[in-house]
Amino acid sequence: MHSKKFRVILFSRWAAFVHDLVWVCLALFLAFWIRFNLSNIPPIYQQSLVSLILVGVPIQGASCWFFGLYRGFWRFASIPDLFRILKSVLVGTIVIAIVLWVFTRLQNIPRSVLILYPILLIGGMCLSRILYRWHKDKQLGLSKTEGTRTLIIGAGQAGEMLVRDMMRRTEYNPVVFVDDDPSKHNREIHGIPVAGGLADLRDIVTSLGIELIIFAIPSAGKSTLKEVFSQCKALDIPCQTLPSLFEMAGEEVRSERLRKITVEDLLGRDVVRLDSTAISDYLQGKRVLITGGGGSIGSELCHQVAKQNPEVLIIYDNGEFNIYTIEQILRAKFPSLHMEFILGDVKNRDRIEWLFSTFSPQVIFHAAAYKHVPIVENNPAEGVNTNIFGTKIVAEAADRYNADRFVFISTDKAVNPANVMGASKRIAELFCQNLNGRSRTKYITTRFGNVLGSAGSVVPLFQKQIEKGGPVTVTHPEITRYFMTIPEAVSLILQAGAMGAGGEIFVLDMGEPVLIKDLAEQMIRFSGLVPGQDIKIVYTGLRPGEKLFEELLHSGENLQPTSHVKLLLARCRQVDWGWLEEEFARLEQAVIFRDVDLLKKHLKNIVPEYQ
Repeated sequence: MHSKKFRVILFSRWAAFVHDLVWVCLALFLAFWIRFNLSNIPPIYQQSLVSLILVGVPIQGASCWFFGLYRGFWRFASIPDLFRILKSVLVGTIVIAIVLWVFTRLQNIPRSVLILYPILLIGGMCLSRILYRWHKDKQLGLSKTEGTRTLIIGAGQAGEMLVRDMMRRTEYNPVVFVDDDPSKHNREIHGIPVAGGLADLRDIVTSLGIELIIFAIPSAGKSTLKEVFSQCKALDIPCQTLPSLFEMAGEEVRSERLRKITVEDLLGRDVVRLDSTAISDYLQGKRVLITGGGGSIGSELCHQVAKQNPEVLIIYDNGEFNIYTIEQILRAKFPSLHMEFILGDVKNRDRIEWLFSTFSPQVIFHAAAYKHVPIVENNPAEGVNTNIFGTKIVAEAADRYNADRFVFISTDKAVNPANVMGASKRIAELFCQNLNGRSRTKYITTRFGNVLGSAGSVVPLFQKQIEKGGPVTVTHPEITRYFMTIPEAVSLILQAGAMGAGGEIFVLDMGEPVLIKDLAEQMIRFSGLVPGQDIKIVYTGLRPGEKLFEELLHSGENLQPTSHVKLLLARCRQVDWGWLEEEFARLEQAVIFRDVDLLKKHLKNIVPEYQ
């Protein structure tokens, strides 16, 4: 099968090559013919024509081959092919003229022929390719009577690329575009008309018998996507979408990337522009360590950092399955990248010492933490040990081994904490902020709220409850939370790492808080069911350490804007280093002896706002 395919490709290349050589002869003949006013070419110039053909065919053929005219397929001829034709013809013409000047001084060769020849040859070679592609597209378009009748929302670049890909497939039959830009209405893209805007969606779907709607605007805000989703639900038409710009990450638009709209899409926020150059500058060619690299945030950090082409990416996690899973994914996606997958605990000083002495990481993203509020509340010593002393061990190793920067990933639960988890993260923030003034390493903290789809998030919990037929459990009818998608959170973490000079707490703009009751109702409707009828919502009461609402800063932190619209800067709290070390020593003893009352007393000593 492969040898047959290779022979077909080889034959098509030689056929294209012979075609272009024929056009060389034809262009030279036409140039002479036009020069003599479309009449007979005088005999004295006929010999010059023959000489030009004998010299021009091998030179022009070599030039075309050199510039790669036969690497692609005529079926997909495009602008880059046009530039290759221009370069090969112009270079070939110059070489032909030089050779003939050396041997004949261009005797009996009209100078106008050397001007007409490249124009005619470029026109002929381009026209053949355009006609061939038009014929194939037309042929394919005529055969597009089968496949799902599809409406594409978005007649921009992504929509055009998507339709071009669909035209080569049998499962889709693209019928019409819809776009709110009036300048695109009544125009066509690859023969597919742009029939109107979103306001016309119902009429277009009904009149054209649409079976599938595709949202092809990766940069769109959630309000637009919500409107589309609502209309599709009302029309009872399945709807798919291209991934967001965060998920696309510069990859090509193809129909394989289409997927169903998720609740994360509807709750996600408008696209945030990043300074990709600044992010690349501090990650490309560097040794990067990610602790907790197999977790929800950590694994996305691994993906986004890997795209920046670091010298080595070191993934450290205490979960064997986490390490196994992330290794399988990353090795398949980044086969040429040097990666190390290390099993270990951040609380293990010897293991951390070995890790830093072996790899000397320059950039550290510290994502390892216990984050589930009720579980940490019931296991306070373990939560404090990992979240505070694990952070301390890794942060101090970064200082000893002269790392460039240490990015600590915190949470909004560290603000006015009402639970052990939040207090432990706040103390870890304080330690990193104050260690910054005693080290050449830049210690940068990022603080944000809940991420959609992460382990322990309400979204997968609600989804499982809905799949089982309910009820959906909400702790309190007035409880609210901030949400953002994992890719967006990680992108802003990378941006903060680029901006930080050391000692800052960057607070990610989480937008408006979401009422969890509304989220539950929305997810029930998202599944095609009616809240309160098909699926009941049951209120179970607040869990240990749980607050009705989360805060992103406490009263002593005056948020200041930064150069990035979605990143704010909280004022740092400086403490006496000797006092902090003494409190850490007492806290560590409470952890060792599992003395919960004493542990909470020292948490409150360090974080007075902890209730």
